[in-house]
Amino acid sequence: MEWTSIIAIYVLFWVLSAFVILPFGIRSHAETGIEMVKGQSDGAPVEFKPGRTLVLTTVLATLMFVFFYFNYTNEWITVADIDFFGSRERLESLQ
Repeated sequence: MEWTSIIAIYVLFWVLSAFVILPFGIRSHAETGIEMVKGQSDGAPVEFKPGRTLVLTTVLATLMFVFFYFNYTNEWITVADIDFFGSRERLESLQ
């Protein structure tokens, strides 16, 4: 696998992980009982911790990428394993 592919796949895992991690640990003003500022959105978080989010996102993305890379090198799950509709055989019969 090329190093550029490794970087691109890791970035994809990182962005996916960010969307997974963002909702956890967020509390609104209604949940905490703190008074809202005039003009503030109802869903605005009371306290956002970007450092915590970045660390958790990086950890999750790294774990997912490690599992992906080990699967890529050891071929635990291949395209043939997840081809439930037999599309590979149909494509080969057309050629």
